[in-house]
Amino acid sequence: MDYQLLMACLAALLAGFVDAVVGGGGLVQAPALFILYPQLRVPQVIGTNRFSSFMGTAVAAYQYAKIVKVPWKVVLFSAAGAALMSFLGARFSSMMSSELLKPIILVLMLGIALYTFFKKDLGQEEKLKVQAPLWGLIIGMACGFYNGFVGPGTGSLLVFGFVSVVGYNFLSGSAISKFINVVADVASLVFFILNGFVLFKLAIPMMLCNMLGSFLGSRMAILRGNSFVRRFFLVVILALLARFAWDVFFKLWG
Repeated sequence: MDYQLLMACLAALLAGFVDAVVGGGGLVQAPALFILYPQLRVPQVIGTNRFSSFMGTAVAAYQYAKIVKVPWKVVLFSAAGAALMSFLGARFSSMMSSELLKPIILVLMLGIALYTFFKKDLGQEEKLKVQAPLWGLIIGMACGFYNGFVGPGTGSLLVFGFVSVVGYNFLSGSAISKFINVVADVASLVFFILNGFVLFKLAIPMMLCNMLGSFLGSRMAILRGNSFVRRFFLVVILALLARFAWDVFFKLWG
């Protein structure tokens, strides 16, 4: 195994762990591919990254489903909304620059980080506050559009939506988001595979490492409980915040 592939596989292992706990694995895996394989076109990086991560997400979803009672009606409504709006978001991103949205996302991420930090009991117990299927559809549509238009951190935003708006605990929110992510990933993979954007020699070993990381991450989350997932969520949101702050201010001052 060459050095680049080894590093890509290690990134996939870490990405699987992070994504299984609370989403945001794309913050690790996609940038690693861009750095390690600068010669690849953007659709090749996205397609290879998506293929190597969707099975890891499925592993995490299966692990959660064995412990957490999954509200399948909510998952169905939200996944349908996410799939539709992800397509529309991708179309919009081809017509206008996502850079216009990044300052707004920066403020949004800061608000989420502060809200989660100061609301200590957020997601510790399940307290359903609204009609879950309806709001699941709305959350799925909003996060699906974001996924198609910008991308990184969609899983974390799904978790936050189901925890803060609907009232699920962090474990249930993570479980629901995994199933929605699998549906959205598979739907988009059809396009990438048919157009030859998935580099299977790279994607398959990365997929195996991502699956291992997802197994370890989901088991850790289940064993440690909601307080651990909440802390991990804060770390990922802060990483997203730093990422978008860099993008916004680098473009502004660069």
